[in-house]
Amino acid sequence: MGAVSRSLRVLGIDPGLTRCGIGVVDVSPDRTASLVHVGVARSAPSDPIEKRLAAIAAGIREVLTVHQPHVVAVERVFAQNNRHSVMGTAQASGIALLLAAEHGLAAATHTPSEVKAAITGYGSADKRQVQTMVARVLRLDSLPQPADAADALAIALCHAWRGGAAGPVSGDAALTPAQKAWRDAEKRRTPATRVARTHVRSGA
Repeated sequence: MGAVSRSLRVLGIDPGLTRCGIGVVDVSPDRTASLVHVGVARSAPSDPIEKRLAAIAAGIREVLTVHQPHVVAVERVFAQNNRHSVMGTAQASGIALLLAAEHGLAAATHTPSEVKAAITGYGSADKRQVQTMVARVLRLDSLPQPADAADALAIALCHAWRGGAAGPVSGDAALTPAQKAWRDAEKRRTPATRVARTHVRSGA
């Protein structure tokens, strides 16, 4: 029974209608993490919307059934210039949250900047930097692909590190040694990085 309480299994979802990133990680109270599953649920743009949503739902449902996460974390949808794109993202997000409720799981949403800050130490990191840190944290031999899948893993890690597994923390205490090394390396790259540096913040 003690082994079950040692880690939190988080399903992270990067919502999308054509590609929906899905990642599952186990995170221990000491903030170390391991990869459980990573993949993408896809739907064909030529299919009617109801069929596309059903395809995304089937992909998420299979992961919920097979890997039985403790909690679901979804990237929060923001307005974009492309109205069609944001509508699809919002629809996929709704599917993910609905499935979490159907499985009796708590669900949380995190903004892209929250995820970047949690993973790299600052909220202005680009996708490549996030992918690199995810690979380091999970001890992967290569960067997780595609980007949607890497984002899903980052969302899962963000949720666990922002209080899901080890309680809320702030400042340098919120960073793993790998994150501190990455942050320090980025600070040395350009003066702009030194000015724009942000600390990981706890809470919602």
